Amino acid sequence: MVCLGNICRSPIAEGVMRYKIAEHGLNWQVASAGTENYHVGEAPHVLSQKVCREHNIDISAQRAQKFTKNHFAQYDLIYAMATDVLSEMKDILGVDGNSPKVILFMNELNPGSNKSVPDPYYGNEDGYHKVYDMIDTCCDVIIEKYKR
Repeated sequence: MVCLGNICRSPIAEGVMRYKIAEHGLNWQVASAGTENYHVGEAPHVLSQKVCREHNIDISAQRAQKFTKNHFAQYDLIYAMATDVLSEMKDILGVDGNSPKVILFMNELNPGSNKSVPDPYYGNEDGYHKVYDMIDTCCDVIIEKYKR
């Protein structure tokens, strides 16, 4: 799960996906990262933590990290939370950026829509709730699609 700074969208996505993986008894690994190094080492945004906590998901132990080529080698699928993030990921990956394992997150819910999860960073708490709901719905689709 990749966004810009790895403190808002992608930590929520990591937390929600971890929760659903455990709920379904799957043996999957999930992590999150950011294409920028603005917040490396920091915990998720307080509102990301709050919204997740309201759904019994604790993301407070997560720490922001920068997305690298090593992530590409380590994971089977890599989700970009937004189109601008996808573009930056492809720049970081170089030729590997055209791989089918690099996917725009919301395209799992609405294939070909190229819809982004909005960045709630500069908004109020309501934006974090909307982002959570989008991510939660899409994670359900991903679980159903790949759990076999």
